[in-house]
Formats: sequence, structure tokens, C-alpha cells
Amino acid sequence: QVQLVESGGGSVQAGGSLRLSCAVFGYMYSDYCMGWFRQDPGKEREGVAAIESDGSTIYADSVKGRFTISQDNAKNTLYLQMTSLKPEDTAMYYCAVTYRFCGFVPDEYNYWGQGTQVTVSS
Repeated sequence: QVQLVESGGGSVQAGGSLRLSCAVFGYMYSDYCMGWFRQDPGKEREGVAAIESDGSTIYADSVKGRFTISQDNAKNTLYLQMTSLKPEDTAMYYCAVTYRFCGFVPDEYNYWGQGTQVTVSS
């Protein structure tokens, strides 16, 4: 069983930066993919970035060049560095783990955190 705990959300003005963290508790298989998703009320959950156990990464077009996903295996922590934030980045951000397809399909992910809120004001 894997538990995920996000932190680092908050309120920031447009153009600002935030770093989200996702602490991983429990045993994970060596071959995995971890992703960051976000969801605004009334909208579908959308993938933002994902990283595989070998370090390869994928990003949604809307965040390429602004967000960076990384992991610290020694600390069992996943990060999302967000820069040049825009009001449209406002959402609840979730981290998730999958042992299946590494992409942006929420149903493919096995474990989810509770989320951390990011609010960007103009």
C-alpha cells in the first residue's frame, strides 16, 4: 500500500513561483510512474507532468517550459517546481502513482494523494 501526501500549495500572484512536494509512504515497486494532476471545480482532472522510475519525463503542453517535475529517491519525495504561474494554473494539485501506462489518464493511476491548493491571482 502506498500513501501520498502533498504540500507546498498556496496563493501567489501571476508570474510567481511555487514548489509542490509529494511525500511517499509505503513500499513502491521499482518500475513506476509518478504524476502530477490538477483539477478545478466543475472541470475534469488533467495531467500536468509525469516522471518514470528511469527519470524520463512528460509534460502537458500548457506547462512546458514553466513547470519541472523531479524526484528525490533518497527522500522518497516527488516535486513540481512551478514558475511563471498564470491565473489559469489555479487548481487543486494531486500527485499519483501508477504501475501501468505512464501518461495523463487518471484511471491508469493506482494511488492518489489528497491534494494541495494552488491559487494564482492576476
